[in-house]
Amino acid sequence: MTRRLRHVPGYVFLTVSALLSVFPLYFMVVSATNTSQDVLGSHLLPGTYLLENFKALTTSQPLASAMWYSTVNAVATTVLALIVCSLAGYGFEVFHSPGKDRLMGFLLLAIMIPFAATMIPLFQMFANFKMINTTAAVILPAIATPFLVLLFRQASRSFPHEILEAARMDGLSEIGIFFRIFLPTMRSTYAAAAVITFMAAWNNFLWPKVVLINNAYQTMPMLISNLRAGYVIDYGVLMLAVLLASLPTMVLFLVLQRSFAEGITGAIK
Repeated sequence: MTRRLRHVPGYVFLTVSALLSVFPLYFMVVSATNTSQDVLGSHLLPGTYLLENFKALTTSQPLASAMWYSTVNAVATTVLALIVCSLAGYGFEVFHSPGKDRLMGFLLLAIMIPFAATMIPLFQMFANFKMINTTAAVILPAIATPFLVLLFRQASRSFPHEILEAARMDGLSEIGIFFRIFLPTMRSTYAAAAVITFMAAWNNFLWPKVVLINNAYQTMPMLISNLRAGYVIDYGVLMLAVLLASLPTMVLFLVLQRSFAEGITGAIK
């Protein structure tokens, strides 16, 4: 009995922390069903204005178009980033050399450079290539990130090099080794990288806002920004848009949460 009582403060602390963590999500869901006045009044019970808020949202903003472009940008960025960064991380570790270590050090320094410092040169570069207001301009800067390269490099260190030598002796090419042996054994790392990249691409606001001049190509973060730009803000509609924008990332994380944890811990080890 005394042992159970010792754990009571810990359970109470964890319960309170969990409730505080879940409350913003609960308030977002409840607010999407209420009027703007109810949201401003911190009404904590579900309302009956969900359909009205959805009609107002679809009438004032191109919701379907924004969801489509956000999905295309996020999925394409994720797929390309996984291919490019995993190949780079695999090459850094499997074909190891002191020069590659120094190059990796320079790549890690790039993490400390804020995006605002590179945004103007990046915009000028895409303008010179006539790629402003294109999907490619949104996707290309995000397909090679130092963090993902480091993640796959660390994960490659746990890959048995004896399997590589055996595959080479059997006549398998390096590309075949990567796609047929390395990639299937690193599923958890790919899942972790997919979650990180998809969430970053889906929630990206600044660069698409700069490079996508035409509002017809706006993404969900840009749509939410437009809802906040008026003189009168309908907070019920705004919270519904935020909820719809949050659903894809929440679903992806819930589906891949176990693989995400395994991939992160495996890379750290």
